[in-house]
Amino acid sequence: MIDQEKVKQAVRLFLEGIGENPEREGLIETPDRIARMCEEIYGGLEETAETHLRKTFRAEERGMVLEKDIVFYSTCEHHLLPFFGKAHIAYIPDGRVVGLSKLARTVEVYARRPQIQEQLTGQIADALTRELCPKGAMVMVEAEHMCMTMRGIKKPGSRTVTAAKRGCFLEDPELVHTFYAMLGQGR
Repeated sequence: MIDQEKVKQAVRLFLEGIGENPEREGLIETPDRIARMCEEIYGGLEETAETHLRKTFRAEERGMVLEKDIVFYSTCEHHLLPFFGKAHIAYIPDGRVVGLSKLARTVEVYARRPQIQEQLTGQIADALTRELCPKGAMVMVEAEHMCMTMRGIKKPGSRTVTAAKRGCFLEDPELVHTFYAMLGQGR
């Protein structure tokens, strides 16, 4: 649970630390606004993917299920700056499928916490594997990192792409090819 009072204290100290006056008219309510914002953008710390992936449905079809272009926003744990982009999730069911919205909710669980993209990608793939017991799963995440665009190297528009493969996606290059082809990337 987010400790609102600690967040407010930290924001006041931060404002003082950068040379601002936390009592200035434009900043006086900022600690409270940021504390409330933290409930929303770090709400994934209090959730588990299992909650969303628990309810499955019987399905005889065993073809690939792909949910692509799932927009997400996260926070880089190294600089506490946003990174954002799209996640693409595929799995090969083994008799059970999950509601499509649950895939997007799984992305949100892991994106809404201080995070690194590499870990986010693997956590999504691991949750699908653990909860759905599919024949395989593959996740690709594409994101722009504000820690690279507004500070440091300052390269706006650059994207980082990560992928995680589990199960049959590790063993069957044709499945991986199909995944990329379905994304329109034909690798």
